[in-house]
Amino acid sequence: MTRRAANAIPRARPDAEGDFARRRRRMVERLRGLGIEDERVLAALGEVPRHLFVDEALRARAYGDGALPIGCGQTLSQPYIIARMLSLLALRPQEKVLEIGTGSGYQAALLGRLTERTFTIERVEALAARAPDHWRAAGVTSVRLRVGDGTLGWPEEAPFDAIVVGAASPVVPPSLLRQLAPGGRMAIPVGAVDAQTLRHLVRTPTGAQVTEGERCRFVRLVGAEGCSL
Repeated sequence: MTRRAANAIPRARPDAEGDFARRRRRMVERLRGLGIEDERVLAALGEVPRHLFVDEALRARAYGDGALPIGCGQTLSQPYIIARMLSLLALRPQEKVLEIGTGSGYQAALLGRLTERTFTIERVEALAARAPDHWRAAGVTSVRLRVGDGTLGWPEEAPFDAIVVGAASPVVPPSLLRQLAPGGRMAIPVGAVDAQTLRHLVRTPTGAQVTEGERCRFVRLVGAEGCSL
């Protein structure tokens, strides 16, 4: 999708880039101290300029450990929970990954550093329209985007080695589980608005092996196999 150059996301001033780089390094060290051990995930977090994925007024808060609003009632998750979910997937470079909930495009940019084939689905057209601008500003070129119901996945591109879901569903959408390759992994928050847990699933020949993780709080996963509007 093409947008006018006037709508492109402005880059930060050169004198600000060094400060943002220092903040990124501090963020990575903080995450390491919180128990994130996957060095490839930490390296991606240190490379992707998170501040380019939020409004300019919020850039000073981009590297704090908190969620940030991105418009349309959606949020960019805190760095720790993103790092935790990506670490659960234990991604390898040659793998094919599907993200549900593109949002600002930040997590997809991280996935583009971790895998060769990244696909992402966004339900909200306004967010999907802005994400490519963010990717261009950040130098990301390896992500494929579609607008649609993420709970139904991307069957034309299945199977996927990993799926990461950036919103909470009452149950794991069956379509997403079917689109996992044998041995494929999924990270997804499951539960009600005020009682969610982060689940790690592995597809086995007999079904899904599920590990319950920590408590979390995400926006609702809206769709045919998730929450209703």
